Order: sequence, then C-alpha cells, then structure tokens
Amino acid sequence: MGTIVEESIVSDSQLDGLGLSISGSSPKLEKLIIDTDPGIDDSMAILMAFQCEAVDILGLTTIFGNVLTEDSTRNALLLCEIAGRPDVPVAEGSHEPLKGGKPRVADFVHGSDGLGNIFLPPPNMKKSTKSAAEFLVDKVSEYPGEVTVLALGPLTNIALAIKRDSSFASKVKKIVVLGGAFFSLGNVNPAAEANIYGDPEAADVVFTSGANVTVVGINITTQVKLTDKDLQELRESKGKHCKRITDMCKFYRDWHVKSDGVYGIFLHDPVSFVAVVRPDLFTYKKGVVRVETQGVCVGHTLLDQGLKKWNTDNPWTGYSPISVAWTVNVEQVLTYIKNQLIEEHESTL
Repeated sequence: MGTIVEESIVSDSQLDGLGLSISGSSPKLEKLIIDTDPGIDDSMAILMAFQCEAVDILGLTTIFGNVLTEDSTRNALLLCEIAGRPDVPVAEGSHEPLKGGKPRVADFVHGSDGLGNIFLPPPNMKKSTKSAAEFLVDKVSEYPGEVTVLALGPLTNIALAIKRDSSFASKVKKIVVLGGAFFSLGNVNPAAEANIYGDPEAADVVFTSGANVTVVGINITTQVKLTDKDLQELRESKGKHCKRITDMCKFYRDWHVKSDGVYGIFLHDPVSFVAVVRPDLFTYKKGVVRVETQGVCVGHTLLDQGLKKWNTDNPWTGYSPISVAWTVNVEQVLTYIKNQLIEEHESTL
C-alpha cells in the first residue's frame, strides 16, 4: 500500500471548479446528479445547485434517510418546482438498505415532512418511470467520464448502480459523498455518522469500487455553521428562496440547540455541494477507506493513512484509495454558501 498523499488543488482545478475552461473562453458546466434524502440542509444544497451557473443538473435521485424514500421523492419534486425546473427528472430509489429491513429516518431532525414541518402542497410533477439505479447507470453511460454524482444520503442507490453495471465505477467522473466522521465522533452514536450508518454495506461497496470518490465527513461539515444572526440575515435578504429556507430552518435550528448546544445550524449538505464546485477550498488525504458492517461500531469509517507498511494483508489491502476531505477554508466556504443563497438569479444556467 502506498503512502498517504495530502492533496492541494492547483489553479487549473480551481478554474474547473468555478465552471471555467482553462483558457477562460467559455463555460464548462459540471454535469451533476444529486442523490438525496431531502431534508432541510439537502434542500438548501439543491436550491444552491439550481442557482449555480457552473452546473448542469441532469436529475435528482431519491433515497431514505432524513425521511422515507417516498417522502424524499415528494420533496425532490417540490424542490424542482420551487426552483422553476420541472424539466429535471426525479427518479425514486431504494426503500430499504442493501441488506433489507426498515430504514432509519431522522424525522426528529427535519420534521415529519422532512422540510421543517412547513407542509407544502403536493407537487404537480410526477417521478420518473426509471428507478434511481437505472437512471444513474443510463446517464453515466450516456456521458462517460463527464457525470459527477453528489450523494447526500445513504449510498444504497449508488451501490445498486455499481452492482447493476460493472463499468459504472470506471465511467462516472466523480462521486462526492457526504458521509463518515473521520477521526472524530459520529452523530448517530460515537462511532458512526448518519448517512453511512443508514446503509454501511452500501458505503463499503462504493468506497471499495475503484470509482473516483471524494468523501466529506462531518468532521469537516460541522466546522461550517449558520448562526442565528446569519439566518436572520438570510431572511431579510432578497434571495429568491431565503424566506422559505429560513422557515424550514426553524425546526432544524431548534434541534441543534437541544442536541448540540449550537445556536444555529450545521451546513452538512451545502458544504458537500461546495466541494463539487469549489474543491480548491478543501485539502484532502488519499487512502483506502473501509466501513464496519457489524458489531458495536456499525457505520464507522476508517481511513488507512498510509503511516505504516503492513507486514501482512488486511481488509484494506488491494483496494483503490479515495480522497477524504481533511481541512476546509471555513470562512470562504461559508461566504460562498451565503452568497449563493442571497444572490438573486434570473436563470439557473
């Protein structure tokens, strides 16, 4: 196994993250599929993505997590309508983890509707006839080497796509995952973060698939917060979606106070979206990551940092390394998120 590599993003990558060609002559849009369980912070990230001129959203795929899958689908359809993008397909994903059984949902964090109990009317849009895994495979096959998947929930749909098409991992451009808690406490229990805990078997499939994977753990995302003052600033702004977002965030903020003593909210999903379009605002370490699938530490993510040359093979041996977000420029990421939400946009592309 090779030694750990700490990455820094050079100027070409920064330009690419901004959606510019190296020559600066024309936009280079990032083809993006968002696999999601909306969710309040998911909703923020999705609305940011719709307003971001650097991305071309090919579709949303839905999964359980913050709510059940059918509720995630309803919320994803609503978000497309809110954003004025009824042309964007929403493909419903798995209703249970890979190993089966009842999925874990976090309605106590996001409300029974997943959107902070604001209870919007049902969407007019209809979901795609394709399953999430089928949609992922088809789009990645249509645009090999061009599609980035932003995975904001449990990784069941991504794992099913990998199992459905053995070439998926090599054809997808990048999979950016919100998940894990690297060398810090989880948020489900001391060992595990919610998305990975929701389907640890799926996470291990994705992390060992050989795909180009970047993982943004909650050790990074909990460093970036909107305070009560920030939320009030958003509410008083002219941002297209800020009133609705802050309405959602009331429930979310109150949970943060009770759970973490934080007077504000963590920006897990928006930070992960920033890692897609502004990777230069993070540093990364590369190594093999495995996920515990049984016992007291189910859902625990462990990165081999390459600090030791092992004498014998172990469960990390022979797998391709992935990138794990290691540091974050908190001030610039927070500024990017606030600006993206507050700025008025006439169009999404």
